Amino acid sequence: MLDHCKLAVFAGLIELVMTIGMYYLLVLAVGIERMAELVVSNRNARWSFAQGAKEFGHRHYVVMVTIHTALLVGCVVEPWALHRPFIGWLGWPMLAVVAASQGLRWWCITTLGKRWNTRVIVLPEAPLVRAGPYRFLHHPNYVAVVVEGFALPLVHTAWITAAIFTVANAILLSVRIRVENSALGYV
Repeated sequence: MLDHCKLAVFAGLIELVMTIGMYYLLVLAVGIERMAELVVSNRNARWSFAQGAKEFGHRHYVVMVTIHTALLVGCVVEPWALHRPFIGWLGWPMLAVVAASQGLRWWCITTLGKRWNTRVIVLPEAPLVRAGPYRFLHHPNYVAVVVEGFALPLVHTAWITAAIFTVANAILLSVRIRVENSALGYV
């Protein structure tokens, strides 16, 4: 009986290591994707400034970077520190939602082309983009951010991280969208 219990504990430990390891690879992939976004963003910023673009709302950018970094850190720390299990009925659908949000994000990036940026940089006199997801919404990238920020932690039941990011991001977006709307002339 004792050997059976040891085997069950060992099997449970292996399953935990495998699922959390796979989750950590997902979080790492999202982190790498964010770094790729920054490379694209910096290249696009240089191009935009060379075309006479102006930047708006730079003060909130550091807060945005901090919140997004904290999301990834929380996704790593919470499942490990609080022994969060992988729950299939929650984790698999949330993984699909994360993938869909990435698809929407890159649809936004490719639609805006050189005008896409993580900062609010606007080319004077350039017409607003009304193609791709921008046919339907003014700020579809923020839909991707909101959805991913909620779903990524829930892939491995990091509900505290999901809740804190959602609230912090909502506060940030209330500022960011106001700045962007003003810069783009929506208001």
